[in-house]
Amino acid sequence: MLTAIIDYDSGNLHSAEKAFQKMAAETGAGDVVVTSDADTVARADRIVLPGDGAFPACAGALRASGCFEAMVEAVAVKARPFLGICVGMQLMARMGHEYEETEGLGWIDGEVVRIAPTDPALKVPHMGWNDLVIDTPHPVLDGVGTGDHVYFVHSYHMQVAAPAQLIAHVDYAGPITAIVGRDTMLGFQFHPEKSQATGLRMIANFLDWRP
Repeated sequence: MLTAIIDYDSGNLHSAEKAFQKMAAETGAGDVVVTSDADTVARADRIVLPGDGAFPACAGALRASGCFEAMVEAVAVKARPFLGICVGMQLMARMGHEYEETEGLGWIDGEVVRIAPTDPALKVPHMGWNDLVIDTPHPVLDGVGTGDHVYFVHSYHMQVAAPAQLIAHVDYAGPITAIVGRDTMLGFQFHPEKSQATGLRMIANFLDWRP
């Protein structure tokens, strides 16, 4: 079993790599590699797409990377389990509106917009711990429930048009999308590798997920 974390020059992958490797070792889920090699992505059993930075830059870097076609083939055609993290989740949307309109992968029916809390005292970026509210049950949330804490750092979030694709949200003077998903695809706006026991539980569940 091989899990590929895609490296497309968008963020520091060290902490994500360590968290996934730790949980893979504990659950017997095989090998975890950080890679920019298309052949490795093509043969991976699970694919993780992280991302830090602005939506347009990340979208451009991903499409220009040698992994892009292999990732799309593996996920959209061969239905390999996929997890997008932070901007990697946002790229699953149809469109992003950060700085300029930028097409996403179109895997989730949603658009990425700036967070606009109704309470002006709340700052953007939304940074720190927040309580999950589970909207739709999902196997990767086994052992995780409403009220569990996860760690966010972001100024934009996905507005999901299809309610069935919204798995969880948090409240930040208004709903902020936390988890999206459909079929074999899943996205976390928060950083599971920085979310202590709750995040590690979700990583372990993803590595064991057989949709």
